[in-house]
Amino acid sequence: MSRRAEIVVNAAGRKVPALVNGREQVAYRGVGKHVPDGRKAAPPVRSCASYPPNGDKRAPDLETALRECGLRDGMTISNHHHLRNGDRVALEVLQAAARMGAKDLVWFPSASFPCQEPVIDLMERGVVHHIEGSMNGPLGEYCSRGKMRGMGVLRSHGGRWQAIQDGEVKIDVAVIAAPTADAFGNADGSHGKSACGSLGFALADSVYADRVIVVTDNLVPFPCVPWQIQGGNVDFVVEVPSIGDPAKIVSGTTEITKSPDRLLIAENIARFLRDAGIMRDGFSFQAGAGGIALAFVMFLREMMKEAGVRARFVRGGSTKYLVQLLADGLTDFILDGQTFDLDGVRSIGSDPRHVATSPFTSYNYNGKGNFASMVDAVVLGATEVDVHFNANVVTHSDGRLLHGIGGWQNCLFSGCTILAVPAFRDRIPVIVDEVTTLVGPGEMIDVVATERGIAINPRRKDLLDAVKGSKLPIRPIEEIKAEVDAICGGAPRRARFKDNPVAVVKWVDGTVLDTVWEIEG
Repeated sequence: MSRRAEIVVNAAGRKVPALVNGREQVAYRGVGKHVPDGRKAAPPVRSCASYPPNGDKRAPDLETALRECGLRDGMTISNHHHLRNGDRVALEVLQAAARMGAKDLVWFPSASFPCQEPVIDLMERGVVHHIEGSMNGPLGEYCSRGKMRGMGVLRSHGGRWQAIQDGEVKIDVAVIAAPTADAFGNADGSHGKSACGSLGFALADSVYADRVIVVTDNLVPFPCVPWQIQGGNVDFVVEVPSIGDPAKIVSGTTEITKSPDRLLIAENIARFLRDAGIMRDGFSFQAGAGGIALAFVMFLREMMKEAGVRARFVRGGSTKYLVQLLADGLTDFILDGQTFDLDGVRSIGSDPRHVATSPFTSYNYNGKGNFASMVDAVVLGATEVDVHFNANVVTHSDGRLLHGIGGWQNCLFSGCTILAVPAFRDRIPVIVDEVTTLVGPGEMIDVVATERGIAINPRRKDLLDAVKGSKLPIRPIEEIKAEVDAICGGAPRRARFKDNPVAVVKWVDGTVLDTVWEIEG
């Protein structure tokens, strides 16, 4: 679908639309160059006189709750993704809205997964107008082909909080899947048969949405303790047989790699932290959910033991590998924004040292500081990196939108940002002349680690000096790229696009960093 919007060039040299879904945009101005102003958004003032005096906010079903919330065409409906590919609530909400005759809804999930592929049918039928949130798999493919009527808006987890609090996105109805809740609306994610860990990504929705519905399959007597969602922000509670399958929290991106090359990358990253002096008593780190990052934790654990080093905190997405660090006494705390496997779920529900956090404290750039910048090192993945250390995580070299940003952008503010990537995938080089889609500016990327060497951003002379004389395979990024191009038979052919923007990538401050264009073919 053609979108005739004015195109401008931002500070990164990328072409971006000046208008997205009818709303004027601010083009990316550079890291730290855009300073927000104004006041935070807020929901309408409500009176407790409108609610049952006994505190029982239960509605018999989703349709009743949506009707009482005043569901109408064009509204924005939000959901969280802590149940990942096992979630059942988001799709049921949109299908209930379809049965009620709603049209042109904006779906605002914290992320989407392949289990929500039927939303495509709802878009075809006019129920959902467009998606503002990470689009994985089939939904990303649908958007890439220009089939959504509106433009997708891709934000980091912190960027999503920023957009809500700054009034860029007004949520009409937030629907929160809660593994445990009471009839007043207090809700918790760490207990119950569908326990998924933290509910931090739904916290902004509960605070800022006009109306809030909690959906649970484990209703307990008041009070639900602990509570992560406060009942004072909730309008209705709906009890259902199942909110989802927690076993499907675990996905292919949360399993350790078995590839010898990728295990080598993981080991070299751990050695880098040790040799650069970052691994020291009281340090902190974060590892992503990819297979290399998980293996890195395994290698680092052994090096910490050998050196007698203890971390003050580790940052999650929590996994069994971080939980093991806690059990071994190698860290004081896990600060958890999302729980990636069932070991993490059990830990956050039983160990007070495993602390649930939200994007407000950990990732929100338009706030009074966040602790992403207090993390000493972070290990992340990428789909592409270019010779200027710019990185891409949402599209591949073919231009298809197949991944979400998650907390990736927010993590770039750590003391040392390391991208762990194979030199090529399916004989397609990962290091390129220019990334297809810019998601992370090169000045924020410090190290690129591949099985063919470790490249350090020339901006980080301190890191270059720190590992001088070590046995690590430190090489210029251009040299690694040339070697890989020779192996793969040359650089990958650039993707071809139509002159039609289908989605935009927001930077953490709410400005437009890049555009995803409709693919050809």
